[in-house]
Amino acid sequence: MSESLAALSDALVAYPGRGPALGPLSLEARPGEITALVGPSGCGKSTALRLLAGLQPTTAGQVSRQVGPGDIGMVFQAPTLAPWLTARANIVLPLRLSGIPDREAKASADAALARVGLTHAAGLKPAQLSGGMAMRTALARALVTRPRLLLLDEPFAALDALTRREVIDDVLALWSETKPGVLFVTHDVEEAVYMAHRVLVMTPAPGRIAAEIATPPGLPRSEGFRATPAFRDTVEAAYAAIQSARAAA
Repeated sequence: MSESLAALSDALVAYPGRGPALGPLSLEARPGEITALVGPSGCGKSTALRLLAGLQPTTAGQVSRQVGPGDIGMVFQAPTLAPWLTARANIVLPLRLSGIPDREAKASADAALARVGLTHAAGLKPAQLSGGMAMRTALARALVTRPRLLLLDEPFAALDALTRREVIDDVLALWSETKPGVLFVTHDVEEAVYMAHRVLVMTPAPGRIAAEIATPPGLPRSEGFRATPAFRDTVEAAYAAIQSARAAA
């Protein structure tokens, strides 16, 4: 494999009495590159992210990381914010856990809130935030430590269509500042093509890589990109790969 931040090599996950749930699967998260994982429900997309994050062991195969736990940020489908803390305090938390002095941590949190347009919401608790605001807060928390690897597990699934588009563009704008490697899971093929440099199509369980599709160059995307022939052609190619993987299963 080429230079990578984290990689799976013939990784296999099996559960007692159920057989293989994932793999053997090989993939890598590369510096500065956004990679999307798409495939049918239950194929192991989220499991692959947990393996890379060190949250779950493999049954067989290898997981390699060139980044430490403090260099990995992760955002789940639900924002997972501490309900008793304000938006600002939620973002300060990982900095404090990393030993950052309080004054510096608060300044970094304020800057992170400003980057996602939530300066006005710094004192609000999660129950007072809209879905989009909560997800922006979770993203700001994940990025405030400037991770080298960002893992996104369907973070936009619960958002309405308009907010989803706005938050996706927020993520790309934030990515452009420090260019971490990003691996994200989605069921939305158009979202995958819009956000990623490459799309990895997985087979039904036990999930393996069925196809790798390069997307048109240029991230963040220009206005009107979704209406271009290049975007539509890549989306159709991804759908065709998904259908082919299902038919072959």
